[in-house]
Amino acid sequence: MSTSSTASDTSKKPLVIVLAVIGVVAIIVGVLYFAGVSPAFLNIGSHVKHGNHLYRGVVAVVVGLVALGYAWFKSKKPTSN
Repeated sequence: MSTSSTASDTSKKPLVIVLAVIGVVAIIVGVLYFAGVSPAFLNIGSHVKHGNHLYRGVVAVVVGLVALGYAWFKSKKPTSN
């Protein structure tokens, strides 16, 4: 194992953790929207308190899946030939 691969692995770890946390939180928020429970912290200062739960839930789940997918992609170790 070379030192360059070790340094690159440690520099990617915080990004992977942050992306994974964002992905999980976004999926949880999406599920809450689908359940009809709008998270209060997302409605602060919004003039639209109710409605569009389906669209917001879909967007939250898609953002969560993209973040988790990108975290998984970044965490994969490169294969040596």
